[in-house]
Amino acid sequence: MFVLFRYVLYFLGFYTLTMLTCFALHAFLPNPPRILGFIARSMSAYLTLIVCAAYGTIASATLKVLGLHYTYAFWTVARAFKWLGMYTIGVKFDILDNGEDILNNNRPVVIIANHQTELDVGLLGWIWPKHCSITAKKSLRNIPFLGWFMTLAGAVFIDRVDRSQAIKAFEGAANAMREKKQSVVIFPEGTRSYSTTPMLLPFKKGAFHLAVQAGVPIVPVVAENYSHVLNVKARRFNSGTIRLTIVLVLDPIPTKGLTAADVDHLTRDTREKMLNVLEALGRDSASQTERNKKES
Repeated sequence: MFVLFRYVLYFLGFYTLTMLTCFALHAFLPNPPRILGFIARSMSAYLTLIVCAAYGTIASATLKVLGLHYTYAFWTVARAFKWLGMYTIGVKFDILDNGEDILNNNRPVVIIANHQTELDVGLLGWIWPKHCSITAKKSLRNIPFLGWFMTLAGAVFIDRVDRSQAIKAFEGAANAMREKKQSVVIFPEGTRSYSTTPMLLPFKKGAFHLAVQAGVPIVPVVAENYSHVLNVKARRFNSGTIRLTIVLVLDPIPTKGLTAADVDHLTRDTREKMLNVLEALGRDSASQTERNKKES
């Protein structure tokens, strides 16, 4: 055990030294290669995730003993990632209008968000309300610290291969939402888009079936395209502020009275409204960039 612990310390020491070296070279070289900044900030992001997941494992276990894990487990870790990530990654999400009030004052709801890159973990840190869980693919359960934390915190793991197991998981989530007034966060695209333009992948229907089954509203969240901050394909990772807005359709989208037959229309309608907001944010961002160029 001691030998394993020593190797872990060696790895963390080497990892941290490599990260700091990349940061230093990127900061002080006259014309540093872009890849240095990408490596440094990516390593910092993953280290931040590991630290917060380790903290989350301890916090969730403690909160579970106290019977408070459904209320605070994900929220406390999300806030830790938010505040730590501001300094270790250098990225902030700017929540527009009354978005925080909508997220914090409606419960239970199904919160859906567009899924761009791994940096969406940072997005969750900024929007996460209390009394909220998440759905995730089953394979994440086996990842050290992260999987342990998510299991203890009450995440709903979905087996994408076994449809019957996925349906059972959603049934359990719907019951928890009704009984514990527990909200759930889902990325309906199902995977990261890595897009450099404002766009959405086709939506999977699980989030909408869950909302209808539980009889709870849907709160869409749209983050502007942030490829100017993180572009994995171009190996670019900068610091910056990403605007975030809540999309409201007659406030949170109601689902009471809807049935499975309404899910297709609900999915299409919600995606279209989110895409309209995403494209509007893109146009506004482009206009602001042009204004800044003219002023300079």
